[in-house]
Amino acid sequence: MPTHESVTSNPQSNKPARRHDIDWLRVLAVLLLIIFHTARIFDIWEPFYAKNSQTSVSLTYLFISSIFVWHMPLFFLLAGASTWFALQFRSGQQYALERFKRLLLPFIFGLLALAPPQAYVGALTYGYFEGSFFEYYPLFFQIGPTGDLTGYMGGFTPGHLWFILFLFVLALAGLPLFLWLKQESGRRQINRLANFFAHPGMIYLPALPLVVTLALPDLGGKNPFYYFVFFTYGYVLMADARFKQIVARHKGLALLLGPVALVAVLMAEILLGPSTGWLNLAANIYFPTMGSWCCLIALLGYGQKYLNFTNRFLQYAGEGAYAFYILHQTVIIVIGYYVTQWDLGVWPKFLIIVVAALLATTLVYDLLVRRANMTRFLFGMKPRPKGSIRPAIGHPAPANLGDIASPKL
Repeated sequence: MPTHESVTSNPQSNKPARRHDIDWLRVLAVLLLIIFHTARIFDIWEPFYAKNSQTSVSLTYLFISSIFVWHMPLFFLLAGASTWFALQFRSGQQYALERFKRLLLPFIFGLLALAPPQAYVGALTYGYFEGSFFEYYPLFFQIGPTGDLTGYMGGFTPGHLWFILFLFVLALAGLPLFLWLKQESGRRQINRLANFFAHPGMIYLPALPLVVTLALPDLGGKNPFYYFVFFTYGYVLMADARFKQIVARHKGLALLLGPVALVAVLMAEILLGPSTGWLNLAANIYFPTMGSWCCLIALLGYGQKYLNFTNRFLQYAGEGAYAFYILHQTVIIVIGYYVTQWDLGVWPKFLIIVVAALLATTLVYDLLVRRANMTRFLFGMKPRPKGSIRPAIGHPAPANLGDIASPKL
């Protein structure tokens, strides 16, 4: 990863300068998954692999409805930013081969090793199976009782690893476009876009194509066209330094149109009920499009203002973010299955699962993943630097969500 403070070229190394704010957004977004997926155990909307008998409206709105709007779009946008950095020093063929190593192979490993325990817990939770995990394992490769690929009640599912598969497909599908944008004609187009969006308010127009994608088919409730738009936007935003200035100028209004509006609508839903017409319109049209885009503009704008620094924690967490993502949900579900059986209230259970899952995921990563090159390979990480398992301060951590969502070279 580059280790400097802007996206312009570093004259000494001729490399794109590092965006520490992008690193922080990536790490914080991954850590937020612990809270989000733990809240799914208590949410009022739909089943989950582990489910508490008592659900919680407050947890649902605080940690699911308020996060869902922008969280996955942020991951795809950061992944697009990563692609711009990666293609500065890689050919299209090199980039494609790395996607196989860092995305497809970890996906296959996770599908065989980490998704089955989630489905097994789901089958136990809803009473569709009794027996050991090893007895259940062959049944994992059958469609479960839900008839879809969620696997919430048992059966085949990619679980949270769908993101890695989507990212692999979108990265290869978008590669011809990104390679063209590297050429002279493509750079001219980027220049035109930067000139256009430099006008006041124009940066909000990219929300319009998102409206069109809502009418396109999805896969298992996940819309690849919708996410590909964010992926492309992440690439474009990194391709010209003027976009950083544009985002900075619009972050205040974006905060009002995105996060503040989202909180207001969620409060209205709690007070009035989600059946109100204008609330349905906001939930189904505004927030997946303009609302989501404004949330991202606000996150990028305030992130580049307040998060443009590095420290030892960022270096450590940046290296482990991808592996942490791959591990976290399985850990949450296994812990959650047992904690939900305890005679405690919703909030104590929630806090216990969050803390235990955070500690357990970190320990599994640190002790079982990062220290050996074989496990690093299975989790899409670069080989461990010889003679050290801890990156030195001031040097880039070798890294990872990157190939999901970091500007890693």
